[in-house]
Amino acid sequence: MRILGLDPGLRVTGWGVLEATGNRLSHVADGVVTSDETADLATRLAQLHDGVMAVLERWRPNEAAVEETFVNRNPHSTLKLGQARGVVMLAPARRGLPVTEYTPNAIKKAVVGRGHAEKAQVELMVRTLLPGADPARADAADALAVAICHAHLRASARVVAAALAGGAP
Repeated sequence: MRILGLDPGLRVTGWGVLEATGNRLSHVADGVVTSDETADLATRLAQLHDGVMAVLERWRPNEAAVEETFVNRNPHSTLKLGQARGVVMLAPARRGLPVTEYTPNAIKKAVVGRGHAEKAQVELMVRTLLPGADPARADAADALAVAICHAHLRASARVVAAALAGGAP
């Protein structure tokens, strides 16, 4: 199973791809998609969409996971971030991929074991859980954390569903 994790942002959207084989996770690729801060909003959203589509085309994931982000201080920023999230989620959905959302606390808990972990702890655990991964930017590390969270919670959901159905996972 190839999983794409996405950490949406209007300026920088992080992405990370990993392979999940049973309980084993392996790093495939990571990076960022950026938009031109001097461009109008519609152009920036198109740049994000095109960038995520290029990632989907190159790495061909089976599923996608996106971090739910909330900004409460500035309503204008919150609205722009929501638009960026919508575009980032639209790209894999248009390719027919299931897209799952996770809160920042759920991601931190799945990766570090604490829902209020610091960014540095998350990045350290990403590098620990995915040997060979060396994300150049925090946004890419965050996206890999989203993918790790999805891999862990997806596997747990399968076990629970199988147990409820009375069968083996």
